[in-house]
Amino acid sequence: MSKKLISIVDVKDYVGQEVTIGAWVANKSGKGKIAFVQLRDGSAFFQGVAFKPNFIEKYGEESGLEKFDVIKRLNQETSVYVTGIVKEDERSKFGYELDITDLEVIGESHEYPITPKEHGTDFLMDNRHLWLRSRKQMAVMQIRNAIIYSTYEFFDQNGFIKFDSPILSENAAEDSTELFETDYFGKPAFLSQSGQLYLEAGAMALGRVFDFGPVFRAEKSKTRRHLTEFWMMDAEYSFLSHEESLDLQEAYVKALIQGVLDRAPQALDILERDVEALKRYIAEPFKRVSYDDAITLLQEHEADEDTDYEHLEHGDDFGSPHETWISNYFGVPTFVVNYPASFKAFYMKPVPGNPERVLCADLLAPEGYGEIIGGSMREDDYDALVAKMDELGMDKSEYDFYLDLRKYGSVPHGGFGIGIERMVTFVAGTKHIREAIPFPRMLHRIKP
Repeated sequence: MSKKLISIVDVKDYVGQEVTIGAWVANKSGKGKIAFVQLRDGSAFFQGVAFKPNFIEKYGEESGLEKFDVIKRLNQETSVYVTGIVKEDERSKFGYELDITDLEVIGESHEYPITPKEHGTDFLMDNRHLWLRSRKQMAVMQIRNAIIYSTYEFFDQNGFIKFDSPILSENAAEDSTELFETDYFGKPAFLSQSGQLYLEAGAMALGRVFDFGPVFRAEKSKTRRHLTEFWMMDAEYSFLSHEESLDLQEAYVKALIQGVLDRAPQALDILERDVEALKRYIAEPFKRVSYDDAITLLQEHEADEDTDYEHLEHGDDFGSPHETWISNYFGVPTFVVNYPASFKAFYMKPVPGNPERVLCADLLAPEGYGEIIGGSMREDDYDALVAKMDELGMDKSEYDFYLDLRKYGSVPHGGFGIGIERMVTFVAGTKHIREAIPFPRMLHRIKP
């Protein structure tokens, strides 16, 4: 095929013109003298229509019938070069249709396993390499792409430098019980849970830094919000206050939502996402509530008919039902700040005058999506950090570089991290995090 190919998403620029598209057959229907072919090329879905009389008129009866018969016999996922005239079509959600004038088969497809009927989750996950071709999965991946693009754009516009942290490490950034261990030339090493500790070094060198890459948590969890391998954005910055950090996080999340609205509106339409809700999350300020006030609210409302969560006392950690209730109560993404130090990471800075609470925040997304961001101010005092590590019985020799950061010009600094898959799930409105990453790794799944 010598003709220049265009993407389906660009057909709007070629109305009335003949174009050629490289695509796969997503579906096919029709009878008699007409055939409808649903085409996809990764950018969008698009309907082509073939009329038998037009083929006979253009190619003669024998060749025209032969070409039309090829179209009638197309199987799902056959790859094709298809040529035709682009026409506007108000009946189509896409707004355009292709009047097919020629079609060439590139690769045959026989007995494609994922048919238009309903399939179980295990079957679809076993065939994830093919399930990705479906309309909804394509839409989720487009939203993921828009979020990643917007992440780089936001941090570039806000003076951050991309700073790559290692994936192999000798220590834990978070819970040491959730580490994947491997052998590193006879010594134990661990897959990274977060780039945060190394990013703090970057913040002391470059002021504002962020990284984006895969992280690993050996959590034996089967919830709809957990993966053992996922992609995380971590940001660290010097000389920012706690309130300024929350402002930055809010601006970042709003930029991600706006990026999806701008770059993937058709994907949101395919997924039937409530776009007005997303616009409201951008327009309205996020709520901020202290951990202790949130506990009090939960206690005051636990007898309400529409509540479904266990009683909590001050000092208890939230479960998913509590996070859901809090964010739904406020109706917009909600920061819960100043959690108890007892169940937060060793590096978090205490609230001035209240050492039992730390300067941290979790951002809870509404609609039942729970925590999407975790962040804190970091303990910048060397002696205080050493005392905390001693209290927890930590081996300080494993964190010598981290402690050094407090010895040579320490400054107030903080950071936050976001699991991209949780953000994708929230913005896309999907039910399970496994659909937010191309090939999910979960407790009992490591293939395909």
